[in-house]
Amino acid sequence: MALSDPQGILASPFTIIHCRDETADIESIVSIIRQNQVKQIIVGLPRSMNGSLGKQAEKVKAFTQKLGKHTEVPVEFRDERLSTVSAKRLMQATSGKKSRQKARHDAIAAALILQGYLDEAPGQ
Repeated sequence: MALSDPQGILASPFTIIHCRDETADIESIVSIIRQNQVKQIIVGLPRSMNGSLGKQAEKVKAFTQKLGKHTEVPVEFRDERLSTVSAKRLMQATSGKKSRQKARHDAIAAALILQGYLDEAPGQ
């Protein structure tokens, strides 16, 4: 999970939610939304390389729909193709060594997805 600064300019990795069960995951996310006064939720949608929606994308959409029943914060999907690959490359470039921390890659990938949204948002 990633959050932006209050001005909506810079995205940063925030935390990793280790999927336990759907109810607990939703409670964790809603708590973070409230504590950080989140005004927009950006969800990475794992599209296939040809742009189609596969099984994992359908799971993400179903989870997001359930999350939406617990918060009034608007949700927008972003294509997340290659975000984890980009995150791994960024970590390798900045650390000078290969990192095998998948969870950390996912947090950085979330920040890259959010940053892409922020960079394209009107008024930025």
